[in-house]
Amino acid sequence: MDRMLYLSMSAASNVMTAQAVNSHNLANVNTTGFKADLSQFRSMPVFGEVHPSRVYALEERPGIDLAQGTLQHTGRDLDIAVNGNGWIVVQADDGTEAMTRAGDLRVSSTGLLENGAGRLVLGDGGPISMPPYTKIDIGSDGTITIRPTGQDEKTLATIGRIKLVSPPVEDLVKGQDGLFRLRDGSQPQPDASVLLTVGALESSNVNTVQALVKMIELSRKFEMHMKAMSTVQQNDEVATSMLNMN
Repeated sequence: MDRMLYLSMSAASNVMTAQAVNSHNLANVNTTGFKADLSQFRSMPVFGEVHPSRVYALEERPGIDLAQGTLQHTGRDLDIAVNGNGWIVVQADDGTEAMTRAGDLRVSSTGLLENGAGRLVLGDGGPISMPPYTKIDIGSDGTITIRPTGQDEKTLATIGRIKLVSPPVEDLVKGQDGLFRLRDGSQPQPDASVLLTVGALESSNVNTVQALVKMIELSRKFEMHMKAMSTVQQNDEVATSMLNMN
């Protein structure tokens, strides 16, 4: 009975972890450029001084779903979406470079270009500073051109170029802040082949229907394991009662 109890206990614990991952994905179904976390279960023998006679369930995150989300055309000059593979480089809280697909850009009160999450968008020389302008144009290669305030229509100024990168997907890791980084901690190099769609945003790639179905499935699995533990307890009580009769 102890084997059954151990297996059910470990399985229920890991189902709760999987449910947390699934709930996190559902919570970000409307987050621009969000990439869903993946989860899976596998059996793990318990090794010790003797032969592995116990097996427990292990929930693990094998990776991230990097499939592209749906492009939603907004017509807004500061909305950008990466075409195919590629990332927009932003500044993380610790000042290092990180990658995101969230292209809902805006100009902060200090005149710096940032995305909707408040991450500073980086160019080849660092954060991009935006002087007052009456018109802005972002090219498909990330080049930012403006018409400065007070200037005529023919006067244009190139402010900088958004740093766009495309490192190998196997080298990417996702942090707790939702940003992506290179596994070895190095900075990604600019890639001229990465192109943007201006006036559009990439939606989250979370499939709402699948996530809801999985939530129900995980809930039923958790209930099954809890019933198994309850059965073990009942059997133990019956066995104890029979021994006391002797």
